[in-house]
Amino acid sequence: MKEREACGPIPASRSSLTLTGGTNLSFVTVGDKRHPAVLLIHGQPSSANSFRDIWSSLAEVAFVVAPDLPGFGRSDVLETTTFDNFAIAVTELLDHLEVRERFIYLHDFGAPVGFRIAMDHPELVLGLIVQSANAHQTGLGPQWKKTMEYWSHPDAENEAAATAHLTLEGVRSTYVRGLPDDVARRISPSVWEEDWRVMSQPGRLAAQRALLADYGRYVARFGEISNYLRTHQPPALMVRGRHDPFFELAEILSWMDDLPRMEAHILDGGHFLLETHAVPAKTLMRDFVERTTRVAGS
Repeated sequence: MKEREACGPIPASRSSLTLTGGTNLSFVTVGDKRHPAVLLIHGQPSSANSFRDIWSSLAEVAFVVAPDLPGFGRSDVLETTTFDNFAIAVTELLDHLEVRERFIYLHDFGAPVGFRIAMDHPELVLGLIVQSANAHQTGLGPQWKKTMEYWSHPDAENEAAATAHLTLEGVRSTYVRGLPDDVARRISPSVWEEDWRVMSQPGRLAAQRALLADYGRYVARFGEISNYLRTHQPPALMVRGRHDPFFELAEILSWMDDLPRMEAHILDGGHFLLETHAVPAKTLMRDFVERTTRVAGS
């Protein structure tokens, strides 16, 4: 099925794909398939809606693909919720759309998915766009203590402490925690209210708990990811918020150690940077995609 969504001068199209396992994956496409692809992978607790303010601009130079990850937005929950299974689902979507070379946007829970896709086929990666995507131990500050205790000792008590954020207030906090008041006021409550409406549907909170446990397995792969970055040196753009309370700013230097040519911009936003700084972010991303594509084709 397909419906039209208004997103500015270049219209977006929302569709759904029935995956091999029988569940539906909802996704948005914008732009001309003759352009290089940009795969936009959202974080927790959001959906493809995170990119509503940038996809039209990116579509001027790219074919934009923005899925709702399984169990988020309009996509069904998978039978087994893991980041690897998410990557398999998104890869099936890319194959369905006949997408080959691609830029990959990495953010939050989208990072394990994007890295799996990138590392499976490094020859197809045109570049990485990094926005609060942790891939180094330096990004994990003291705020991760309860989660790390859960990974080490996954008993009921530690699970309850690590998943205490899975509430309406916890979802709201993901958007506004750490932000200066004047920046936080720019985010509409309707955004986190919709995320919580979706998350509280049957089966979805259980999927969120499964992802938090699986994120520990992703963290255990940081050395492998660093080796991928150092070996393949994909062109990279970092656009992140300085007030992100979940990932330490010190990790920026770790990214630069792995990717000495990475371009980095730190904006006055938070974890969901695009809610408050879509205008400068989309300009940086569009220019990066256009410039990198031109260099690759020369």
